[in-house]
Amino acid sequence: MALVLALNFGLWPFLRPLASPALSFIFHPVTPNVRILLFATIGAYFLQQTADVVYPLFVYVPYLVLRRPWTIITYMFLHGGTMHLVFNMLGLYFFGPRVEERLGSRNFLFLYFISGITGALLSLFTSLGAQIVGASAGIFGVMLAFAWFWPDEPIHIYGIIPIKARTLVIITTLLSLWSQLGGVRGNVAHFAHLGGYLGAFLYLKWLDRKRGQFKKRATSGPPVRELVFSKKPDVDLQKVHEVNREEVNRILDKISAHGMSSLTPQERMFLSNFAPTDDRTPPVS
Repeated sequence: MALVLALNFGLWPFLRPLASPALSFIFHPVTPNVRILLFATIGAYFLQQTADVVYPLFVYVPYLVLRRPWTIITYMFLHGGTMHLVFNMLGLYFFGPRVEERLGSRNFLFLYFISGITGALLSLFTSLGAQIVGASAGIFGVMLAFAWFWPDEPIHIYGIIPIKARTLVIITTLLSLWSQLGGVRGNVAHFAHLGGYLGAFLYLKWLDRKRGQFKKRATSGPPVRELVFSKKPDVDLQKVHEVNREEVNRILDKISAHGMSSLTPQERMFLSNFAPTDDRTPPVS
């Protein structure tokens, strides 16, 4: 039962990934949109506690969604209690920054809110008359993205028991299904959690497809002349569009691991679009 509570009821302090070194992950710099979401959600909870009109206006009730469509987003900023808020925000703090850095700030926000909206919509099938609040669906979406990019990253339950990120996603999915379909419900919208996973999965698959199409266009066409770099390019990744950032990172990692000579002509030409002018030399005809 303790494991069920830790995995399925939001005891996020015991589910933090411990990278190497561990403290560098726990005190990972907070990225811009993670910071905005933290302050916005905590501020909304403060308003919820001080202004009686906030909760009834912004709570999500599935059967009222057509009359109150804004609530499929606003419910993510309300919470059922202080500990509910704290655990969700700790989950966002531990998992969010690395996911935002990997996806880019804009895609991270899309991931977060698509997960929350999908969680709300999936609740139409299981909790039609319930009042649903909390950022859990968005947090579950961020957790799935973390497992998507770092599937073997160890996450320590109770700070002791290591479990791979992808295994954690599988376990929490099974527990949510079991709890919703006849196990322990405990006023928890388990299908909203699963909706968070579903929304994040579909969005990440769409991003992969979009990036794959872009890379196909970028590398197709007539043969290219090999571009000569005088040194490893000093690429400013903040200026690289998120559609291209993953491929640029892959090429830079390849240079670090195997040297400039390991690049194909297509990779050199692709990288030249983002390298400073003084780092590259035009090919000789």
